[in-house]
Amino acid sequence: MTTYTVLLPGSDDSWENATAEQQATVVGLHETFARLMAERGHRITGGEELMPAHTAKTVRKDAAGIISVTDGPYAEAAEHVSGFYTVESDDLDDLLQVCGVLAGTTIPGTQDVVEVRQVVDHSGDAGA
Repeated sequence: MTTYTVLLPGSDDSWENATAEQQATVVGLHETFARLMAERGHRITGGEELMPAHTAKTVRKDAAGIISVTDGPYAEAAEHVSGFYTVESDDLDDLLQVCGVLAGTTIPGTQDVVEVRQVVDHSGDAGA
């Protein structure tokens, strides 16, 4: 099976300002996603919802090797990764169709997109 990461971009403000009904609908979409993944032979091996981007810490190292830590996300953007799934699948085309369940949310101001990226397999690398 090939491993993929399903990245879920979102707007912190949109989620925080969503009604309880809108949030419940999104949770339901994730439940549908998980059910379809299992039914169609894909396997969720990990994933998490992330805290809002404003709670991030950004770590940098300058040319002299001095490390600095700042509050907030690396990039100023309207959207950040709000969560992710790690999945295994033998059928990328079907996996993409199932991910479509998460692409259309009911929260105004959120991006209707899900990014799916194959994970680099280092199992054949020397020392791995």
